[in-house]
Amino acid sequence: MDYSSAIQKLIEEFNKFPGIGSKTSERFVFYLLTLNNQELENLGQYIRELKNKITTCSICLNFSETDPCDLCADKKRDHQIICVVATPQDLRAIEKTRQFQGIYHVLGGTINPSQGVTPEKLNIHQLIQRIKNNKIKEIITAFNPDMEGETTLLYLKKILSPFKIKITRLARGLPVGSDLDYADEITLADALKDRREV
Repeated sequence: MDYSSAIQKLIEEFNKFPGIGSKTSERFVFYLLTLNNQELENLGQYIRELKNKITTCSICLNFSETDPCDLCADKKRDHQIICVVATPQDLRAIEKTRQFQGIYHVLGGTINPSQGVTPEKLNIHQLIQRIKNNKIKEIITAFNPDMEGETTLLYLKKILSPFKIKITRLARGLPVGSDLDYADEITLADALKDRREV
C-alpha cells in the first residue's frame, strides 16, 4: 500500500538528511503524526529560527547567533593559536574538553575529490587571510583520522609552509576511522595535550 501524498513527500524530504534512510524517515513522519498542533507549531518555529537567528561568524566561519561569535570575541582566549576543524560539530566536541583556549577556523569539510570536495570549495582562502593579517604562532589541525582528514592535513601543511608557523596535529589517541563528534572528552583532551608538529 502506498502512503498518501503528504506522508510520502515528507518521507522524501527526511531522506535528504545525511545518514537518514527510508525506514528512519518513515519513523520521523509517523512520530510527527502523534504530536498535537502546538507541538508541531513549536517544531516549525524552531526550524524557522535556524535561518532567522543563526548566522556565520565572519572570522572563524562557525555558526553563531552573533558576528563575531562569542569565541572569537573573547579577549581571554589566545588569538595566536588557531585550531582548524572540518565542521562546527568538531569545534563543539573540542570545546567540551575545556582544554583548548585558542580560537578556531571551520573549513566546512575535508578534501574528498571522489565527492567533488576540492580545496577551492573549503574555507582555506579565509584561513590564509587570517594568517596574513594576524600574528599566528600555531595552527592545530583537528581532523578525523581518516583518508580525507590526512589529505586535508597534508594539503594545509604544503600551502602554509611559506608562513613559517608551527603546524601541529591532534595526537593519535583518536582511533583511526572515528569521528571527532563521537569521541569522548577525555580522549579528545589527551589528543589536544599530546599534539605534535607535522
